[in-house]
Amino acid sequence: MATSKESGKSSGNAQKSAGGGAAGPAKRGFAAMDENQQREIASKGGQAAHQKGTAHEFDSEEARRAGQKGGEAVSRNREHMADIGRKGGESRQSASRAAAAAATAAGAASTAVAGNSASGDKGSRQGGKG
Repeated sequence: MATSKESGKSSGNAQKSAGGGAAGPAKRGFAAMDENQQREIASKGGQAAHQKGTAHEFDSEEARRAGQKGGEAVSRNREHMADIGRKGGESRQSASRAAAAAATAAGAASTAVAGNSASGDKGSRQGGKG
């Protein structure tokens, strides 16, 4: 009997080591099911709660308060907020740089075109005079 337990443990350890050295025990039960099975079971539970009348439904005010709490919790993490601000600044800077580069390129192209047409006009005028 001890050998069957030991063999069961060794196969469990084999699963752990095969998982890439993940910390903690191997997934069992609900956690071991694939995502679709989990959703199906959870959906049945939610439907049963609604039929029974014990399901909680948020009203708009309650949802607003919950969202506000979440926002406050996120904003307490100063490092996270600094990262967000930095990324926003980078996006704005890169967009303005790209617009400036496009304007410069368009300006240079229009100057070159204007220069060509002006010299072309002079050539046609000279041709007409001569």
